[in-house]
Amino acid sequence: MDTLFWRLKDENLLPRKYFEVDFPMIIARKIHHIKSKPPLSKPIMESHSGDSLLIDSHSLDSSRYSIQGADLRFSSELEEKLKKHNLDVHLPTLLVAECVLVYMTPQQSASLLKWAASTFPVAMFINYEQVNMTDRFGQIMIENLQRRQCNLAGVEVCKSLDSQRERLLLNGWETAHAIDMMKVYSFLPQADVKRIEGLEFLDEKELFEQLMQHYCICWASKDRSNLGLANIAF
Repeated sequence: MDTLFWRLKDENLLPRKYFEVDFPMIIARKIHHIKSKPPLSKPIMESHSGDSLLIDSHSLDSSRYSIQGADLRFSSELEEKLKKHNLDVHLPTLLVAECVLVYMTPQQSASLLKWAASTFPVAMFINYEQVNMTDRFGQIMIENLQRRQCNLAGVEVCKSLDSQRERLLLNGWETAHAIDMMKVYSFLPQADVKRIEGLEFLDEKELFEQLMQHYCICWASKDRSNLGLANIAF
């Protein structure tokens, strides 16, 4: 359901090419929505140049947008698919993982991070997922997910902000930072925060703060071209 490509298109902020990767079953559903809804298909066509779109049940490729069904646990197959659809690893690249690595074993996520660090000479990797999962609140989160047959195979790496940073540094990234989402919330424009809190009355503020302290944003960089990526921060 992610709409980042369309929001970037609306704001005239599209990168050279936007790639999206998920399991083939998820991609098939998204492609169905794109094909059947003109507000989704039209922006792809508007940004496309060259021959007709390449599309099948598990992939769609245009000159500016590509959505591919793949398993991130197999980086060689992933790389083959991306390069087939004109991924240029020499361009500065931003990679974003949203609650993805936590569903892979630590070994599998380490392999993916190493692949990314070795493949892209100039890149940033942004990861959003759980943190502080060894305390009581974290254990309750894990138990609730397990009751729904949702196994967090990589939760042991989500012990702390330090363990999140360490994983990135151990797998080939030159710099790494991590902050919890409560810290992110404190950085938001306070006028907007007050306006929204006035609209959405929050009667469980303590629970909200606990939840935000158990999710984090981590970012890492490699910068062979000295673009100053290490200096990007909140």
